[in-house]
Amino acid sequence: MAAERAIAQIDQTIICRGCQAEIPLETFIQALKVCSTCDAHAALGARERLDLLVDRETFVENDTDLYSINPLNFPNYESKLERDTKKTKLPYELLTGEGEIGGHQVNLAIGDVGFIGGTMGSVAGEKLTRTIERATQNRLPLITVSVSGGMRMQEGTLALMQMQKTAAACVRHSEAGLFYISIVTDPTYGGATASFVSLGHVVIAEPYARIGFAGPRAVAGIHEQLPDNFQKSEFLLEHGMIDCIVHRHQMQSFLVSLLDWVN
Repeated sequence: MAAERAIAQIDQTIICRGCQAEIPLETFIQALKVCSTCDAHAALGARERLDLLVDRETFVENDTDLYSINPLNFPNYESKLERDTKKTKLPYELLTGEGEIGGHQVNLAIGDVGFIGGTMGSVAGEKLTRTIERATQNRLPLITVSVSGGMRMQEGTLALMQMQKTAAACVRHSEAGLFYISIVTDPTYGGATASFVSLGHVVIAEPYARIGFAGPRAVAGIHEQLPDNFQKSEFLLEHGMIDCIVHRHQMQSFLVSLLDWVN
């Protein structure tokens, strides 16, 4: 059975909570945060993911002036935004811009689970929509790297609206005859899965990633018994919900091969 994604750090040693392996921190980072014993893929920050996928010194970030506020005066929301801005060193939950992958110019958007659990608020939806629209205008491929706890409850309907907005932008991009690659990482749930994540021409998942709409606890309340690997990427591949599973170590080369084929 696949290991869970959670990783604990004690001093300069990483403890994989799936297999309990002790991994030197330097070794763990060099392995792109993949456990060498059970192959668990730990979370990467948005900028770590950017460094993994995009050619060096080619990325130009867009819409850096957009950041989340508290439109509904939700209790303690500002403190959580401030906390996670310090933690991720990003004032928003989605890193967007333009860069090259294997020499191919692309527009891309990368989520960060460290920012309010990767949940999608109005700023993420606006940034993603602008990214898709730029890709359409400039006739470029689109790549999204998703990680999401769903739509952000602190923004209510304003967050839910982003499902329709991003999906509509994806449709316009596709109708223009342009290519969209959706990369799904652990965990990706809720409205993101039900909108832009599932609209890629090719939907790629990392190994053992948890992907779904409602979480397994909610689904377990309806069904008496769930498969052991329910909502894992391997289960979804078997049932036709994603197109392929690609190991993190091979992800960039796989993207280059897809972009070579399209171009």
